[in-house]
Amino acid sequence: MALYKKMIDEAVGATLAVYGVIKEKRGGEFKLTDCKPYVDAVNKMTAGEGQSQEVIDLHVQSVNAHYDILCGLTDTIRPEDDPFVEHYQTPPILEILCEEDAAFKKSLDTFIEAIGANQALVGLEAVRRYGGMYGLTCVVDFAFSCGSVSNLVNRILGPLDIPSDHKKTILSAKSWGMNTSYGSGAAFRAAMESGKTAAEAEAAEVAMMQFIYREPCKAQAEIMDGHNLGGHGGHSSFDVRKYMALYKERMKPVVLAALKAGVHPANIVTVPAYCVGDVGHHIAQSAFNMFNDEMVFGIYESVMDVFKATLQAGLDQNAYQNPYDVLSVATGAPACATAYVLWKDSFTVPMVVDLLSKRFSNYAAMNPKRGEADELHNADFIDILTRGERILDVKPIGSGATIKNIKIDLSPIDKHPVVSNPQRYTYPACAITQRFAALMSLSDFPCYLTPECTTATLMTNCIALNPGVPGSPVRGCKDCAATKLIKRNVPYVTGELAGGKGYCNWDSAV
Repeated sequence: MALYKKMIDEAVGATLAVYGVIKEKRGGEFKLTDCKPYVDAVNKMTAGEGQSQEVIDLHVQSVNAHYDILCGLTDTIRPEDDPFVEHYQTPPILEILCEEDAAFKKSLDTFIEAIGANQALVGLEAVRRYGGMYGLTCVVDFAFSCGSVSNLVNRILGPLDIPSDHKKTILSAKSWGMNTSYGSGAAFRAAMESGKTAAEAEAAEVAMMQFIYREPCKAQAEIMDGHNLGGHGGHSSFDVRKYMALYKERMKPVVLAALKAGVHPANIVTVPAYCVGDVGHHIAQSAFNMFNDEMVFGIYESVMDVFKATLQAGLDQNAYQNPYDVLSVATGAPACATAYVLWKDSFTVPMVVDLLSKRFSNYAAMNPKRGEADELHNADFIDILTRGERILDVKPIGSGATIKNIKIDLSPIDKHPVVSNPQRYTYPACAITQRFAALMSLSDFPCYLTPECTTATLMTNCIALNPGVPGSPVRGCKDCAATKLIKRNVPYVTGELAGGKGYCNWDSAV
């Protein structure tokens, strides 16, 4: 229980540090120094009994390097640049691994060649995403869902004659590890929409996929030069090339220490990336703007109260049997709370899955030039809701608002002065959709409902207990909400790539 308490203290500390900054600063002007409370919380992480100090260092030192380097390059980040701040870590680390391990570099070169040899496969996946065949998807998923980069990379790696550990590292580098901001299909789409032939578009896609592995830092910098999010031009907040050079220099001793200690390279490319996003992304101008809405912030606040109370109840009840139980409760309790907020406006999860799935089909038709990652957070959002409703619903349909035999206290939502009084934030006599409207705002940015810093902190703790075993991507079915309407994950599909799990391939993970 001492280990579980340590994990919870660290996760809650980091999560509430983010919440505290947003509560204080929302509606204001973002400065990078606003992120210091989160950095301070991360610096309280320690290696508990049986945990690898080197894994903890990968997390803690990455956050410190990220914060220090950014503060040395700029004082703020524009919203158009903030989604990408957690994509500058894996490229330098991947380069370090190649420089330090000639055998791994050789395996990576073999994989790069295999991308070209699998041009038909790469093109097929690009066409399916471009045309919307897979429906609402998360292209940069941390699992093997249909249409994801992990799914495609896994298919190419499977038959290769390279060491298994190298396969797992390459796979992890573009899943929980984030080797560049590239989402598969983007080069194909851009070529098609600029008037190129399908053959030329396929060749462009193959070349881009190879580029992000052959020269990851250079590729990421060029992607940022031209991202043009919102039509406001390429990255301008800071010098991304200088950031990656400084980060590589700063993290090299930490990476070498982890390698020497036997930490699996798949964890080395994973742990440093996911933990930094709160600096300049989850604590950022975009967040301060979104949470200036009272109902949106009220939902976040009340869900955090449920999250904190449920984790503590699990400790009080001695409910945790293994470290992953802590992670399950930390993500499941706020998911349940989110579904409860939805219910309070008499919406059900199938309604929302249906709405956003239909919206995607229309979005794909109306916006063929759409970004590859446009709908990824909508996909995350309905996954959160689907899991939450399963926990919330009455037994035997659901779990009766319990998780790991812990009763989830939802009273913070009912007692919240804003969430419980929607009539104060619209036409008072007809206030039946305000909470739903706020949830729709969060559907584009659900990282606060099951907070990413919570998951990152707890995953680092879990990986630190088993440093030699790859912690990502998730080798299991994530029960994608979108597949409730459009079946792509069953053996009855008849297209190319179909397997025992349809177009998903978690069951054949390398």
